[in-house]
Amino acid sequence: MTTLMILQDAGAATGGAGGMMPMLIMLALMFVIMYFFMIKPQRKRQKEIQEFRNKLEIGTRVVTNGGIYGTVKDLNQGEAYITIEISKGVTIQVDRNYVFADPNQMMQQR
Repeated sequence: MTTLMILQDAGAATGGAGGMMPMLIMLALMFVIMYFFMIKPQRKRQKEIQEFRNKLEIGTRVVTNGGIYGTVKDLNQGEAYITIEISKGVTIQVDRNYVFADPNQMMQQR
């Protein structure tokens, strides 16, 4: 009697595995969709921001992550920060990684 129960349980387990396949396909499909609509565009945007940072020159208008608009006054080669003039005669030092855009390009994208 117990052997019959074990065989029935084994048959039910293998039949249930066939039901897992559509769920795995759906999960893989969701990952692919998420990759193309979220991950890939974010990587492209990060690459554009990095290229912008690499091309910074004195006089370039920038926006920081904190929303401060200014003009690059000194690149401080070899340092992790740049100097930005936010008003006539007022300069601040900002970490290079917190400069992310040219305000003119931001307006064109909207």
